[in-house]
Amino acid sequence: MLKTIVVMMIAITAGAIGDIFLTQGMKSSGDISTMGLRQIISTIAAAMTDWRLILGTALQAVYFGLWLAVLSWEDLSVALPLQALSYLVVAFLAQWYLGEQVGGMRWAGICLICVGVALVTRSSVN
Repeated sequence: MLKTIVVMMIAITAGAIGDIFLTQGMKSSGDISTMGLRQIISTIAAAMTDWRLILGTALQAVYFGLWLAVLSWEDLSVALPLQALSYLVVAFLAQWYLGEQVGGMRWAGICLICVGVALVTRSSVN
């Protein structure tokens, strides 16, 4: 179980940092929901060379590779709830690095998720 937790924490961290870079890259591109087709195509072309989007995608690939590794030895009913710890890491990084406002209600929800993960993890030890 320790191996699973360590690998999942590395995977979650890589994925969360990847999400931060992807968010930064896309925020700098503008809101594509308000763009016309030509602007969207232009934005996609520019995104292909944005270092934040490239790094974010690479980190997401690391996450996915580690996730596949965990699935090769751990029960899905244990591994998938562990993945929910990403909510905690992402909220922390979004608040700290991106300056997003994460309110008390959101933190309370994240804490409830973490309690659920702890219960699932504890249940697999018995």
